[in-house]
Amino acid sequence: MVARRAWLAAAGGVLISAAGLGGCGFRLRGTGWRFGFRTLRVQAAADSDVLQSLRAQLQAAGVVVTGTGVAAATTTPAARPLAADVILQVLQDQRERVVVGTTAAGQVRELALRRRVRFALRTPAGVELIPETELAQERELSFSETVVLGKEAEEALLFDDMRTAIVRQWLVRLAAVPLR
Repeated sequence: MVARRAWLAAAGGVLISAAGLGGCGFRLRGTGWRFGFRTLRVQAAADSDVLQSLRAQLQAAGVVVTGTGVAAATTTPAARPLAADVILQVLQDQRERVVVGTTAAGQVRELALRRRVRFALRTPAGVELIPETELAQERELSFSETVVLGKEAEEALLFDDMRTAIVRQWLVRLAAVPLR
């Protein structure tokens, strides 16, 4: 009997907490992206990790993505969709690793890691929805030749973080395109 009362009291506390959170506007984070288009065709010189992440996020939000990079060139004409609501032109997708600091002996001490993506969004009729825009991220990395493997892993994590940030910025811009 005591265990049942304790269970009912705990369940009641959970329900009261849930009602309080619902009243304050709390909700679980989901994809939450709403776009003014259903289909998007990508025109890019090559498929990259940024494009793959963007494609995955768009598809998770219900957008049909076609024509990504090299895969678009190998797709048969019969398999290609006739029209897309919008065309995303990827003008530049670049990763840079630049030495910004050295010792007196010429050893590398600091690197700048950069990721740049330039794109434009238009309709199939040529109406420009987003003019040419550049998204850029930069991270600094101290370097030591004694821990090269650890620094390579750190560099990979920093590039992954920059990719995630750029995709998020890209999605915000695409979601701001006016609805039909």
